[in-house]
Amino acid sequence: MSLEKQLESTGIVVTKLDDLMNWARLSSLWPLSFGLACCAIEMMGSMASNFDLDRFGVFPRPSPRQADVMIIAGTVTFKMAERIKKLYEQMPEPKYVISMGSCSNCGGPYWEHGYHVVKGVDRIIPVDIYVQGCPPRPEALIGGFLELQKKIEKESLAAM
Repeated sequence: MSLEKQLESTGIVVTKLDDLMNWARLSSLWPLSFGLACCAIEMMGSMASNFDLDRFGVFPRPSPRQADVMIIAGTVTFKMAERIKKLYEQMPEPKYVISMGSCSNCGGPYWEHGYHVVKGVDRIIPVDIYVQGCPPRPEALIGGFLELQKKIEKESLAAM
């Protein structure tokens, strides 16, 4: 009898520690929602019953110390930039950032005529996933979480 057959009959699962840890992390993403403008309405819609991000293990948290994903949804001003950076620094490792919408990705239509708008949140904190649109639909944010899960699945504990 082969080793695989023996393990199947005893109910023992053999896997790598990286695979187990990545599976646990990607199955329970807890975002810190940072809604700044109209994209926040779409972000809230993605967590409502019609789209239900809970089925992917995404459960919003009110504290940065409990969150591992930060969703930046909307226009980032220089006044808010220091607060975003402070909240990002309070999050435990490993942490990820999703930039949602044109305004947080590149300043949107406001950066050209406004001195107060940051030309992309990636100038303040590192961004892992960009969700395009103005405002992006809830399906786009769900797609962003699926892309983040693919990224987490490929990570190694040795790199952390």
